[in-house]
Amino acid sequence: MITLQKPMHRRTWLKGILGGVAATVALPPLEAMMNLHGNAWANGDPLPTRFGVWFWGNGIRREHWIPDGTGFDWRPRAETASLEQHRQHVSFITGCEIKTHRHPHHSGMTGIMTGMPLHQNGTTRDTIVSTFAGPSVDQIAAAHYQGQTPFRSLEVAVCKFWGTDEGTTFQHLSHNGPNNVNASEYNPRRVFDRLFGMGPSAPQLDLARRSVLDSVKGQITRLQGKVGARDRARLDQHFESIRAIELRLGAAQAACAVGEPPLPDYPDIEGREQIQEKNTAMSQLVALALACDLTRAFSVMFSTAGSGVIVWPTGAPNSLHQMCHDEPGAQPQVHAAVTYIMERLSDFLGHLKAIPEGDGNLLDHCSILCTTELSEGNVHSNDEYPIIIAGRGGGRLKGGYHHRAGGNPNTSHAVLTALRAGGVPAPNFGAGPGLVDASFGELEA
Repeated sequence: MITLQKPMHRRTWLKGILGGVAATVALPPLEAMMNLHGNAWANGDPLPTRFGVWFWGNGIRREHWIPDGTGFDWRPRAETASLEQHRQHVSFITGCEIKTHRHPHHSGMTGIMTGMPLHQNGTTRDTIVSTFAGPSVDQIAAAHYQGQTPFRSLEVAVCKFWGTDEGTTFQHLSHNGPNNVNASEYNPRRVFDRLFGMGPSAPQLDLARRSVLDSVKGQITRLQGKVGARDRARLDQHFESIRAIELRLGAAQAACAVGEPPLPDYPDIEGREQIQEKNTAMSQLVALALACDLTRAFSVMFSTAGSGVIVWPTGAPNSLHQMCHDEPGAQPQVHAAVTYIMERLSDFLGHLKAIPEGDGNLLDHCSILCTTELSEGNVHSNDEYPIIIAGRGGGRLKGGYHHRAGGNPNTSHAVLTALRAGGVPAPNFGAGPGLVDASFGELEA
């Protein structure tokens, strides 16, 4: 293998000018940046571990979600069958419950994300208005990583927010504290512009700014001539991913007069959200951001707590939240919707796993808390809480494990497990009845 005479710095960026605007392209981890074993940077520093949250609203159907068997000997049921392809990178935790104040949707959302009781702002109709009492777990991780990457954290969302008057708990995932949110970005184009330094511009620059890659084309050619064959292949894959996103987002980009709201990036088609297409775009963007070490803390809000999303690809006649309330019996339509959502989670994990990093892949170096705000939506249960930790945490997690907790322990133990797997040396997580200082050692490598 041909290598550089001296290691390439891991913070190498390609920089250019595009339409009069500064443009930058970050690079993925290359062999030329690493030690001979490919498991650390050339200077001996370990490869980065990332922490994230992938959240969906309205819970699951237990009979179709909780795996059969425990330990390494488990089998997914129908709702999580799509995750079998990522078996070595997903660990299930079942049998836990939220120990904080109980209120439909509110208590589960604040309990799983902060380990704290909800902070009530008031009442509305027959329910309450609430917010998070403290920082959400992604922001605990972001505080630990702060200063190590260009962006403190990244927050994205997929399914549209349908509106509610029940406070920030129902609208936002990432919080810094009470009523202090990090709003998720729903527009993939704006996420792309933020990550790659393009920023907002006047409409007349649109044609001049066809591609970030075009502005650094000469640098790409020179770089590819300096690295080995495997690094060249990795660079090709990286640049192709950026180009594919540019082409897809650019096709939907339309100039608009100053003062007018931007057009939808993925407009509804005959009243139907382009759910899978938006999920793919956001998944690719998050994967690129992590691969380029632009951030190490992120959150993906597939749908909000109590979401009114209509999962139309499954034939759903109504919003998922309403179906949880109205569908009788075993709720086959709710079950179909949850199955579809877990397939989108599987797609997200697949994008991370497809990116090589060191002697493994990007998902190997992530710890991702995948969860929702309750167990079963029809009864608003907070026991048998659905939790998956995805990734291998840079070697801190066994992976492929089902921990069936006995005695209804606190969900905060699971969150602390995921947080520590992300390399965050948190002594505890939560407050009051949600406070814990012990992780689930059974999942740890």
